[in-house]
Amino acid sequence: QVQLVESGGGLVQAGGSLRLSCTSSGITFRRYAMGWFRQAPGKEREFVAAISWSGGVLQYAESVKGRFTVSRDNAKNTVFLQMNSLKPEDTAVYYCAASTVDSPPSNKLLYGYWGQGTQVTVSS
Repeated sequence: QVQLVESGGGLVQAGGSLRLSCTSSGITFRRYAMGWFRQAPGKEREFVAAISWSGGVLQYAESVKGRFTVSRDNAKNTVFLQMNSLKPEDTAVYYCAASTVDSPPSNKLLYGYWGQGTQVTVSS
């Protein structure tokens, strides 16, 4: 059974930082690209960041470039999202996802496994 479990969300003031983690089980983690997506109330789920199998290729949404950093530890089956200089518009439920496409993709349709999400709330 595949499981992706996110943690690290919470309430933070604008300008603050959070570090999200997503630990996987049931998949050969090092063979999956990993992505982070977010969904705010009333909005579609959108791409945030992604990392290739080896960690050598990173992709970011324009809205988070320079503020967020995605990384992974294949020995611990875990992917991270370091979020700095947070803004109120970053408020959303954040999901991690796994894809067999190594680009890594920004298209959510290319991700076959998803976590349950973790809430991030940024106050102004």
